[in-house]
Amino acid sequence: MKRSLVQISFFSALLVWVVSITSCANIIPPSGGPRDSLPPKLVASLPKDSAVNISPFTKNITLTFDEYITLQSPNQAVIFSPNPLPNRVPGYDFKLRNVTVKIKDTLEPNTTYSIDFGDAIRDVNESNIAKNLRYVFSTGKSIDYNTYKGKVIVAEKGKADSTLLVVLHRNLADTAITKENPRYYTHLNGKGEFAFKNLPTGTFAVYVISNNYLKHYDDSTQLFAFRNEPVVISAQTPFDTLYAFEAFKKPAKENTQAGIKPVSSIKEDKRLKYSVDLENGQQDLLSVFTINFNRKLGSFDSTKIILSDTNYNRLNAYSFSLDTGKTKLSIHYPWKESLAFRLQLQKDAVADSAGINLPKSDTIKFITKRESDYGSIRLRFTNLDLTRNPVLQFVQNDKILESVKLTQPDFQRKLYRQGSYELRILYDTNNNGVWDTGKFFGTKRQPEVVLLVPKQLAVRANWDNEVNISL
Repeated sequence: MKRSLVQISFFSALLVWVVSITSCANIIPPSGGPRDSLPPKLVASLPKDSAVNISPFTKNITLTFDEYITLQSPNQAVIFSPNPLPNRVPGYDFKLRNVTVKIKDTLEPNTTYSIDFGDAIRDVNESNIAKNLRYVFSTGKSIDYNTYKGKVIVAEKGKADSTLLVVLHRNLADTAITKENPRYYTHLNGKGEFAFKNLPTGTFAVYVISNNYLKHYDDSTQLFAFRNEPVVISAQTPFDTLYAFEAFKKPAKENTQAGIKPVSSIKEDKRLKYSVDLENGQQDLLSVFTINFNRKLGSFDSTKIILSDTNYNRLNAYSFSLDTGKTKLSIHYPWKESLAFRLQLQKDAVADSAGINLPKSDTIKFITKRESDYGSIRLRFTNLDLTRNPVLQFVQNDKILESVKLTQPDFQRKLYRQGSYELRILYDTNNNGVWDTGKFFGTKRQPEVVLLVPKQLAVRANWDNEVNISL
């Protein structure tokens, strides 16, 4: 009996020790192994990829992969060529490791078909994309292997827009792009490049349009491009560059953000107000002094707007100009560095169209910037074709700040505002100093071309900024 109690005590102590040790240990879950970084791989298809003599009455195409997959936005991502009628677009389904293409129309005889899946097919676990997956078959005796490649540039900016489509029409009439579905179409990549594959031999009209359901050009405010002559598709089809343009600019949209009341619902402030374009009370040496009014001016009296020194001695050689909208009054003066000024604005110096003056007279105090706040620039161009009337454009935030006609391959300026600038070269066909759009219907005209300089210009203050630019 004693031995039994001793044994029980021993085993009880042992159990307490084991529990204590276990509770102090860190419990580490088993590792899930390395992350799956491989995209789904096509292992079988029915009919087989690149098969010929496929029946025109085929209704289903099944693709099988080496892992479970998902299909994302197939109606946007997948391109079935030749392009079917809108109401006969194939359906797409997926289950486990299979993707099924459901054909809704009878296939054309002696025709090469291709299905480009874009980024639609991904694996279930990590969403790895089966990139460049293309399935091809033919209802004839052979596969067409002709290609047509090129790039699209937005003519006004010299940049790519990957949202556009390139379309090919058998019908060479200009009206086809407005009424008919294209025979073939393809997307652009991030560089603005396109590539058609498995095209038949033949002649096609080439267009660039916005990505819409019917793939028509029915809005002249949308980007559009056309090839001057139809392209002849063969084994040696040339590389093309197309320039997209907006025939007409869209009107500016009104601010309709949530929480912002329409102007009509806000009580109108009848006072005439103004603001000035000064940076920390400093006037830019390279700009005019600008007074911005909240309403259109009906009149202004320049004798009651006085520019003076700090002793209120009136200065000479300054002038005024009013913009076309009559809300911006500019004062022109040859500013010198580090000087203080006073601008006296009398109450009745300006009036809006209703005859309302400023609430009171005011004096605006400011000084001019130092020359050391600016940098000098010198740009040396190589391969600049002066016969094409080049215009140098300085751009920030997609806005052209300055345009300069170039008459030699060297441009320099003693003072230039510090900052980063995008540089563009406009080849000004009609030599009017601004970019001109193109025209398609009627008398055709390609847009003027802008070349984007790949590297931005970074201007440092109090620094000689010299850059060599090869075009």
